[in-house]
Amino acid sequence: MDLSNLILFFFLVIFGLFFYKYFFLILNKFNSKLFIDDEFKKPQAFHDISISTSGGIGIFISFLILCLYLFLTKQIVFYEYLSFCTLFFILGLMDDLKFNLKPKLRLVLMVIFLIFLVISNNFYIKNTGIEFLNRFLEIDIFALFFISLCFLFIINGSNLIDGYNGLLGIHALIILINLFFVNFFGGNNDLAFLIFSMILIIAVFLKYNFPRAKLFLGDSGSYLLGTIIAVSTIKTSIANPLISPFYFCILLFYLFFEVFFSFIRKIVREKKSPLFPDNKHLHMLIYKFLFKQNNNKSKSNYSVTLILNSIYLIMIIPPIFMMKNGMFCKYYSILLFVAYLYSYKKISEKTK
Repeated sequence: MDLSNLILFFFLVIFGLFFYKYFFLILNKFNSKLFIDDEFKKPQAFHDISISTSGGIGIFISFLILCLYLFLTKQIVFYEYLSFCTLFFILGLMDDLKFNLKPKLRLVLMVIFLIFLVISNNFYIKNTGIEFLNRFLEIDIFALFFISLCFLFIINGSNLIDGYNGLLGIHALIILINLFFVNFFGGNNDLAFLIFSMILIIAVFLKYNFPRAKLFLGDSGSYLLGTIIAVSTIKTSIANPLISPFYFCILLFYLFFEVFFSFIRKIVREKKSPLFPDNKHLHMLIYKFLFKQNNNKSKSNYSVTLILNSIYLIMIIPPIFMMKNGMFCKYYSILLFVAYLYSYKKISEKTK
């Protein structure tokens, strides 16, 4: 690692610390309501004081500094990262600025963005580990539909679990650290370098978000992290063809299945639109259970993060040693689905 890289890492850390410490203080000084979450009665609100949602802005600016550095020093530009992240950050920022986009309109905009981004970047998934599905992916329209669906699940999954201090940030760190080592040992040094830089950026943010939050990611930040996770995972999968695609499914299991199960639950069991929020997601049920036990909102909040991410970390350890074994990863994925459904059923019973 050369001196210029070390200087970049140092600068990203110092910039993040400075930005998060002073940006929202400046907003408060001018009594600005911009980037302030003071809606305490939303189904997914678990805080009782006004908190700045400027975390995503700091991450995005740091990300732009990283892209500029890569362009100026290495002549490497990951256009997929830059284009996908910018558009979805802007979409989330509109919500943070209280444009109050309707869920259907937000979904339509996501789909339009994805169609444009996937086609313009020629960014497709070609190998799923399922032979008959791979044949369908040779058809352009189906390949476009499939990768757009993957992005929708991951980005919305990130936004969905971003309700507790550090839950999404730490989850993203675990995934990205895993992807970093896959690329590092796979010889994909440029991609490994970029992912490691983003790990640093997110880690700095977590200083102000966990265990007690002084900052929230906001929709801009959760969309941005979801996009970073999605692009990083797909690029890592493409760059490391010997690793089973099901291994990457395991890494993204929680983000994907939280959205998928919520979608099915609302339509089939509750007979309502899957686009509107509620408080019946797994992490919310765990919070209710913990709050019943200790009657402490703050402790219950960060305890959800510790519990879920600890379980997730333990569950992905076996596949790490078997990531090239497609059969093992496939059946392990099925086991995770069953484990999620069983856990949801049990925690639902305890919170009735």
